[in-house]
Amino acid sequence: MLSIVVLGTAAGGGVPQWNCGCANCRSARNGHPELKSTQASIAVSVDREHWFLVNASPDLRQQITDTPVLHPRSGALRHSPIAGVILTNGEVDALAGLLSLREGTAFDLYAHSRVLSILSDNPIFNVLRADLVPRRALTLDSPIDLPLPSGAPSGLTLEAFAVPGKVALFLEDESDDGEGDTLGLVISEKASGQRLVFLAACAQVTDEVAERLSGADLVFFDGTLWRDDEMIEAGLGKKTGQRMGHIAMRDAIPALGDIDIGKRVFLHINNSNPALRDDSPERRAAVEAGWLVPADGMEITL
Repeated sequence: MLSIVVLGTAAGGGVPQWNCGCANCRSARNGHPELKSTQASIAVSVDREHWFLVNASPDLRQQITDTPVLHPRSGALRHSPIAGVILTNGEVDALAGLLSLREGTAFDLYAHSRVLSILSDNPIFNVLRADLVPRRALTLDSPIDLPLPSGAPSGLTLEAFAVPGKVALFLEDESDDGEGDTLGLVISEKASGQRLVFLAACAQVTDEVAERLSGADLVFFDGTLWRDDEMIEAGLGKKTGQRMGHIAMRDAIPALGDIDIGKRVFLHINNSNPALRDDSPERRAAVEAGWLVPADGMEITL
């Protein structure tokens, strides 16, 4: 049995963003707390005692505080159920929370070698002691068993694959092919074969992406924007969703409509997205197409 906790649902900056006065952010501050959300991350477990996090958002400390299954064991002075952290890209939204895990508890850190090099190039991440937090490079398209820090099996397997996307914002001026900057993850329970796929960023539904999603019991998919020009039309930015490495919800829904997927969940939802509101026509269209727009703290059991 796979247990999943949605730690955060929002895109970069969360909802409300600290410097944003858009309609959704204003509402989140004034009378609509259901719109408040932290930056996208999930926790996955087989036994509900040991958990693997997908991405370490800047909101991670608060997410752990709000999630009882991630609290230290009763009576233990130093303990964490977190057995590992898996990074899907090198964006601040995905890795800044690692700095909140610096108090000397062992866990494994998994990422593409390019993302690990970002950590190596920034000495501040050395607060994660190498003897307690080994950095393990992911090889694309090669499934691995995820061990617990003790070396015992967790019951989970992990496979990373390349997804159409872009390099991290703070690296955009560097010359590089961008390989490994945006990963999709397939996380499976060995005993049952249950499988979830995580793609919090995806610029295009290619044949390869569709093949990865086919037959999955659960898919978390990029829900950043409802429409490609949303940020421009709202006056919040000058980039399209495609330029930022994200396919729009309204384009993803038909692109994935004929694929055999169990549960469909949008994640990484920007503060500008009208589908955040449960009374909006955009939310209604997503729900009618079989998609869930989750809230922070939601649990899903397969």
